[in-house]
Amino acid sequence: MTAGPPPRRLLGLDPGLRRTGWGIVDMAGHHLRYVASGVVTSDETRDMADRLVELLTGINRVLDEWKPDEAAVEETFVNKNPASTLKLGQARGVAMLAPALRGLQVAEYSPNLIKKTVVGAGHADKAQIQMMVRRLLPGSSVTQADAADALAVAICHAHHAQTRRFAAVAAR
Repeated sequence: MTAGPPPRRLLGLDPGLRRTGWGIVDMAGHHLRYVASGVVTSDETRDMADRLVELLTGINRVLDEWKPDEAAVEETFVNKNPASTLKLGQARGVAMLAPALRGLQVAEYSPNLIKKTVVGAGHADKAQIQMMVRRLLPGSSVTQADAADALAVAICHAHHAQTRRFAAVAAR
């Protein structure tokens, strides 16, 4: 009997300046197991630099506690408001930088690909995402939309990273 690949711990991040969702799943072969999830917040009354430090500090706490092997971040979508898009981009930069500084591979996925992977439809709403996350990850009684979105990022990464690994092995 051959042993499968070692389990991988995946961190999904749903960046936002007010709230950055995070979710941790363990992947062993085709099986996913919920580990933890939550939200890192920043104080809206503080200036931008301080808010970004709050996000970085919070994400670093998650990295310290859960020690993921890989990370994935939702790509920024363009809002009608350019100022909001720029702020989201800065929060996303922090979300990518924190794991990258620790030497982790950081993958990026579009919102539509995440929704299509998890729900089966690229334009699923938040309630559909939360329902499918709870179904795919038994034991995850996620109530915060940002945390559910982050778990969806991790699920998407697990699916697509696994597919890339199988393709690489087949190409040898």
